[in-house]
Order: sequence, then structure tokens, then C-alpha cells
Amino acid sequence: MASRRFFVGGNWKMNGTKESLGELMGTLNSASLPDDTEVVCAAPSIYLDYARSSLDPKIGVAAQNCYKVAKGAFTGEISPAMIKDCGADWVILGHSERRHVFGESDELIGQKVAHALESDLGVIACIGEKLEEREAGTTEEVVYTQTQVIAENVRDWGKVVLAYEPVWAIGTGKTATPEQAQEVHEKLRAWLRANISDDVADSVRIIYGGSVTGANCRELASQEDVDGFLVGGASLKPEFVDIINAQA
Repeated sequence: MASRRFFVGGNWKMNGTKESLGELMGTLNSASLPDDTEVVCAAPSIYLDYARSSLDPKIGVAAQNCYKVAKGAFTGEISPAMIKDCGADWVILGHSERRHVFGESDELIGQKVAHALESDLGVIACIGEKLEEREAGTTEEVVYTQTQVIAENVRDWGKVVLAYEPVWAIGTGKTATPEQAQEVHEKLRAWLRANISDDVADSVRIIYGGSVTGANCRELASQEDVDGFLVGGASLKPEFVDIINAQA
């Protein structure tokens, strides 16, 4: 069994000012963070440069989205090349807010994944079911379909982190129980084993997102197939340090 380095991503979403994010980054820089946990902060694109220049080099920086080509007449978009030029090494793709607020399709997300990886960015690829899909019993079908489209666009799984984020748990205060999270993560790993390879199934980090807090992070982190977190609101608070230390 490959040992998977614990991964904690902070998704700041459309939040923060230079002042408030500067304070947050100062807190992170001075905090005691475990060497065996990889930490990445996803800043709003307008603050990518600021985040990269302010954060300790051991903390990675991600963009929250990018487009599927390197440049062109795409007003309002940013490319992997621009993200790299700001010193960031990661991008979040397929987040439920991109899927459900902005109408991004599986196909578009797949194209973005392919281009980001070709551009040598690491990809935090998000999947997850809505409440009505869970209640209808179609969680597996939904997340397998989303994962399939991502997988079709991946050549090097070493640069991919899969983030399972049940949409009903994002920003709602409802969290999947550790057992619910483990069940889906275990099934996703089995899907990778059946459809990609044993090596990929053993090595790819599958992280959980959806109302992760300092209070619930340790129990979630104790699950065998939960390899970290993608944290929303709590990543803007000092408790983010507690979440990063969930396995400490």
C-alpha cells in the first residue's frame, strides 16, 4: 500500500481583502504545521500573486478555476500559464459551485483538467452529489460518471487530487458523517482500481470537503480512505491550523 501524504486545501472562494488575507497568511506562516501534511491555499485569482509572495514557500497556492486553453479572446478567464506565471502550482476544477452556479458541464471540466495537467499544474478535481441525488440513491452513479470524465483526461495521476464534496454539505453546516465519507471514498478507490490501475488506486489522494471544521476534522481524518480535506469557510479562520493538524 502506497503511503499517501495528507493533503489539506483551503478554498477561500470569493472572500477576503488584502488586509484580512494578509492577517490569515501571517497566522499560517507562524503556525506549527506538520511536515508530513501538504497544505495548499486557493486564493481569488486577483490575489494569486499576493498569496504566493506572502505565504511561506512550504505552503502551496492554487487558483480556484481556469480555462481550457492557454490564451485568447476569453474575457474574464485565466489560463494555467497565467497561474504558473504567478508562482502557483495548483488549480481547483469542477467545484460544485462551478458546476451548479455557473453551469459548467462534465465535458468542459474534463477539457480544463486535460489542459491544466498538460500545463504542469496540479489539479484538485472535485466531484459530489446533490441532496436529491443522495436521497434517490444515485450517489455512486453520479460520482462515478463525474470521475470517469476526469479520468479520461488524465495521463499522470501523480498530479491529481480527487476531492469528494457532497453538494448538500457545502456551506450548509451539514457534514457527511465519517462513515458516509469513508463509504464513498472507499467506493471511489475501488472504482480507480477497477478502471485505472492498482497503483493509481493506492496512490491517489481522495480528500473530503463539506463543512469541515476544527471540531469534526480529527474523526474524519481517522478514516482509512480519507486522505485530507478541501476546506471552505473554516479556511478563513484560525481553526484552519487545527484542521491542518488533524492527523498530528
